[in-house]
Amino acid sequence: MSGGPLQGIRVIECAGYLSAPTACYMLGDLGAEIIKIEDRVKGDPSRGTSAVFGAAMTLPNGENILFETANRNKKSITLDLKKEKGKQLLYELVSKSEIFCTNFTQSAIKKLEIDFETLKKYNPKLIYGLATGYGLAGPESNRRAFDSVAQARSGIMYALGAEPGAPPAQIGGPVFDQMTGTLLVYGILAAMVARDRQGVGQQVEVSLLGSGIHLQAYNLNTALLRGRQIPRPSRRSLKNPMANHFECADGEWLLLSEPQADRFWPAFCDALGIQHLEKDEKYSDAARRRENFKELLVIIEEVFKTKTRGEWMQLLDEKGGGIAYSPVLKPTDLANDVQALQNGYIAEINHPTLGPIKMVGSPVQFSGTPAIVDGFAPCFGQNTEEVLLDICGYDWDKIQQLKDEEVI
Repeated sequence: MSGGPLQGIRVIECAGYLSAPTACYMLGDLGAEIIKIEDRVKGDPSRGTSAVFGAAMTLPNGENILFETANRNKKSITLDLKKEKGKQLLYELVSKSEIFCTNFTQSAIKKLEIDFETLKKYNPKLIYGLATGYGLAGPESNRRAFDSVAQARSGIMYALGAEPGAPPAQIGGPVFDQMTGTLLVYGILAAMVARDRQGVGQQVEVSLLGSGIHLQAYNLNTALLRGRQIPRPSRRSLKNPMANHFECADGEWLLLSEPQADRFWPAFCDALGIQHLEKDEKYSDAARRRENFKELLVIIEEVFKTKTRGEWMQLLDEKGGGIAYSPVLKPTDLANDVQALQNGYIAEINHPTLGPIKMVGSPVQFSGTPAIVDGFAPCFGQNTEEVLLDICGYDWDKIQQLKDEEVI
């Protein structure tokens, strides 16, 4: 890939599933060259994941959504790290790179001899990115963990759910893997600054658990400092009618999120056509609306059911005085969301086998070195020969010998 703020940076990825590969695809979006090392027989296990939370992951061309998402902008080479020649080839690549990234278990890392202490012998200024499940310390540091495990352990499942007292609920999809990868990028980029200024390489470690806790900083600090969590929001207990979500005539939902209740109450009443309630003594200020919130909620619910969401959005734009609101979109709706498309949050690209498609883009915009979101996940071992020729300087005879010996 060309362009991007990380152009000229080479990353070696030796990872599977989602957390560390997510970090590497994000570095790839920023222009880094990502060389993904896959087991010469099994490959990345996410290539074969058929379903997540009951949703099929196989695309019409036979490729996998999880793998396609986590591995765009990468080169794939196959390598048997259990063989000495495989290890030596990896060490050679590490010596020619700036960053190494993995999420293998600590036991696998030690067995394969790809730990930081080993790799820094071949590259003293190496930035070693490591994604774990529970962190490197503590009695559970060696336990296996996946996204849903971190959801449970971090407390977020108790923050979710329909109503207070309902069972804990999972987020449908690997959100914590994405957060872990994002934080790993944050750490890697900081370590690159430290290396440039102080001349030292180092290991950067993030975990699914730590990322899940970080994601909830405000919520968890509330629990830590007052001894009880922020309650699950229930539509029936929210006392500000301008901080709730309402079903419209077409069955779609509209969210209001306006904390300045008294400032926007007159405009809100005008937009909804309930001007008679604006100065009603039961609802004339925020305190009184809180006292009478139950009956006011019923009134406003019935009003919203008289028009479609699009009609209400137009009225709020025209008469709402700038009140904060949003349509409650389904994930499938984002494919046609103009705001997301025009900012590149949803990217339109031409896939070599799927044709024109839309995928999640880059959330960060650069004025001079824009991120690149036009690459695709590589086929298994697609770039093995290219990497060995261009980076390692091997000739075809040596490459063939490695194939014959089942190293690549």
